[in-house]
Amino acid sequence: MGEVIRVALVDDDALVRSALGLMIGGQADIELVGEASNGEEALSLVRTSSPDVVLMDIRMPVMDGLEATRQLHAKPSPPRVIVLTTFDADEYVTTALAAGADGFLLKDTPPGDIVTAIRQVAAGDPMLSPSATASLIRQIRTEAADTSSHPAEARADAALARLSALTEREHEVALAVGRGLSNAEIAKELFLSVPTVKAHVGRLFDKLGTTNRVQIAICVHDAGLI
Repeated sequence: MGEVIRVALVDDDALVRSALGLMIGGQADIELVGEASNGEEALSLVRTSSPDVVLMDIRMPVMDGLEATRQLHAKPSPPRVIVLTTFDADEYVTTALAAGADGFLLKDTPPGDIVTAIRQVAAGDPMLSPSATASLIRQIRTEAADTSSHPAEARADAALARLSALTEREHEVALAVGRGLSNAEIAKELFLSVPTVKAHVGRLFDKLGTTNRVQIAICVHDAGLI
C-alpha cells in the first residue's frame, strides 16, 4: 500500500456518494478511485481500480453490500472494507464482520471520524462505531453464556482480578473504552492528550492480555462496571 490511500465508494444513493466524495477529495493522503451503486458493480470496480479501502453500503439493489463483502474477502489480496450504513442492528454488525468487513460505521458518523477510520483500516487496524462495539460485545457474551460451564459470577471475579492490576488512570481509560469512546473522546473527557490516551490503551493491552479494544470492553462489562 502506497502513501496515498485509494478508496472506492459503493452506495446506491448518489447524494451519499457525492458527500463522501467531497469529504475524501479534501484529504491529501486519500484518493477517490471510483464509485459503484450496487454490490455487483463494486466487484467490477475493485477489479479495475484496485482500491485499498472500500466504503460499502449494506442495502442496495442487484447485490447487497454484505454479499459483495463476502465475495471480495474470498479473493486474493482483497481490499479493506468499511461498512457504512444507517442500520446498526446486531445482526448487521456480526454478519458484516463475519463476511470480512474491517470496519462498521454509521452514516451519521462525523466526517473527521470517517476519514480517521479510512486511515486506520488501511493501516490494518479494525474500526467499529461505539454502537457496533456494543453489538459485538452482546453477541460474544451471549455465545459465551451459551457455551461456558462457568457462572457469570466466576467471569466477573476473573475480570475484576485482571482490572485490579491497573493504575487509577488506566482503570479510567479502560472504563471509557468499555463505553465505546474513541481516543479523542477519552482525551477530552479525562483532560489528556490523544497520544497519552493511546499510550494508556497500549498498556491496557499488555496488562489485560488483550489485543484489541473490544476485548478490553468485554473485560469491563464482565466485571459489571458498565
